[in-house]
This record gives sequence, C-alpha cells and structure tokens, in this order.
Amino acid sequence: MEVDWMGDTLPCIVDSATGEISEAHFFVATLGYSHYPYAEAFPNEKEESWIRAHVNALAYYGGLPRIICLDNCRTAVKTPKYYEPVLNSAYWEMAQHYGVAITPTRVRKAQDKPVVEHGVGWLETWLLGKLRNQRFFNYPELNKAILKHMGELSGRPFQKREGSRYSEFMKIDKPVMRPLPAQKYELADIKKKRVGDNYHLEHDGFYYSVPYTLHNKHVILRATATTIEVMKDHERVASHIRRHTSSQGKYVTKLEHMPLNHQVVHQSRQFDGRRYRSWAKEIGLNTNFIVDTLLKSGKVEEQGYRACMGLLQLSKSYGNAHLEAACERARQLGAPTYTTVRNILKNGALEINSTAPKPIPKHENIRGSEYYQ
Repeated sequence: MEVDWMGDTLPCIVDSATGEISEAHFFVATLGYSHYPYAEAFPNEKEESWIRAHVNALAYYGGLPRIICLDNCRTAVKTPKYYEPVLNSAYWEMAQHYGVAITPTRVRKAQDKPVVEHGVGWLETWLLGKLRNQRFFNYPELNKAILKHMGELSGRPFQKREGSRYSEFMKIDKPVMRPLPAQKYELADIKKKRVGDNYHLEHDGFYYSVPYTLHNKHVILRATATTIEVMKDHERVASHIRRHTSSQGKYVTKLEHMPLNHQVVHQSRQFDGRRYRSWAKEIGLNTNFIVDTLLKSGKVEEQGYRACMGLLQLSKSYGNAHLEAACERARQLGAPTYTTVRNILKNGALEINSTAPKPIPKHENIRGSEYYQ
C-alpha cells in the first residue's frame, strides 16, 4: 500500500455558526497491482489525522498489506536515514499493531512510490473537480461524498488493460491480503516522561502510579480514551483505566507499585470506623467495646484509627482468643486503651476465659457450703 497527502487543498467546509470556510486536506492510499484507491478528507495533516487515515484505509480494504510505502513526511518519520529510518513512536506502534513494514522512500525521490504519485495526480484533477463547487458542513458529510465518487471511479474499466480497479482488487490483491486484527488500532497520545519522587506520572490533570523502582528513569506514557499504559524498553510496566472525572480523586495508585513501608501506610488508611468495628466484632464483644471506645474518644473519629489498627493487628501475634481476653481485662480495669491491652498481652497478665468461675481446690481444711447449713 502506498500513501501520501494531496498537494492541493480545497476550501469546502462551512462553519454553520459563522459561515467561515476552511480548507480540507486529502489523504490518498492505493494498492500496488490493482491501483484500488482510498481517499479521505481531514482538517489538517497532523500526526493524529495521518494515523487515523491509515486505520480507516485498512478497514476500507478489509485486509492488511505487508508493506506501507510513503515519503519522509514529519508525521511519520522522525529521522529520515536511508538505511535505518527512525519512525515516530505513534506511527511505529500502529505498524506493530497491524504487523506491517513501513518503508520510507529516499528523500525527494517520488519515483520510489509511483502508484500513489500517479493516483494523487489524477485525483487532484478528477476528484477535486467533482467537489470544487460543493459546500459541506462537516467532514463525515464530505467523506461520504468522496467514497461515492471513489466507488464510481473504481468501477470504471481500465483504458489499457482488462478489468477495473475494483475487479482487479477482488481478483488479485484482496485474496493475498492478511486478515485484520480483532480490534482497530486505537489512537494514543504518546509522551516521554521521567518518573518523579512519588512514582506517579501526570496526564491530563491525573496521576498514575508506576513501580517505584523506576524512580528517576525515563518511560513512555501511552494514553488512549480508555487506558493509560506505561512502557519501558518496549515492555509494558504499568496499566490503568483512564480517569476523566475527579470524583474518585486525582491519584490512581496500585498497591504493588508502592515500596513496602508505603503499602503498610496505604492499607491503614483504607479503613474507616465501620470497617474497624466489623473486624473487632469478628474477634469478640470486648474487643468491639475497646475499638468503639477508641473511635469515640477523640473529637473526630479519624483520631482513633491508628490505635484501632494497632490493637487489631495484635491478633496476628497473639491470636483472637488472647486479644479478646486482654480486652476484657482492660475493660475490667477501666483502661480501654491500646497500650493497656498491649501490656497485658506482652506481660502475660491474663487467663483465657477469665469470666468462667474458678474451681475451688479440694483440701481437708477447706469447709464447703454444706458446713453452714
């Protein structure tokens, strides 16, 4: 497939509000043997228009060529070296998605892509002539008219050989084209960024986490309408659902991206009073009493969160039964605090099930209750 922009533009898009007329730019693609053409109008010749034109052309053909041939335009080629040209990152990514090879021509060597050059030549005369005296209010309307004219052109018989562009496309080109991938390439905003101290990257006012080990290193951020991806050495190191509203905050963080000490702090902040009370109830009534007291002891509930977390974490070291017994003892002492419960557990100053009546040891000098009857 050979691709190019037409040299001529056409003032045919009318702003319905102001009446101002703007110029349309035309992308052209042709297939090697059949010369089967595709054309599409855009408001400019920027990278976004260039890549979207490729995606739409491949969808129009319904298959994949093996090579895309183009000149060294800035929207495609970053460094125009003959033997090792460097493509722009977004264009390279699109080529990887479709599995096609990109082969820029030699600089100022139009003869390296003669099919599209010839197609651009007569389309500037024939197609723009068809559209020249028409006005359109939007690009979908203009492109619909273009496809109608292109269908008419493709069905015309060749003058110097049998068949038409369409018949030769269906007979020769279409059968050898590879199938399209399941999903269209989604145009992405790609930027090179350096990971800061807080291991988050900013995009469009939101901040997305990456592994903290990438601190101070350069990565590639790829943003689509739905996804944020971070690449390092062509490998994906982070992926997030893109956020468009700040109702959930402006930071999007994954726990596994944090260093260990940050993970502990983050987990502690995920709890509120309801969750602390729910956890305490699973351990026992006395533990729930101590936690409820801690949450109510400050001017605001949040003041008791750290003490509650510390208290409930004791169950991991001593077990639920010992923590419940220690909380019961602290409650009896009138000191329902984290420090009291911790000291009771640390010093072993408790007995499990302390509310159960203690059995009286048997001895000949101990008189039972029958003695007083």
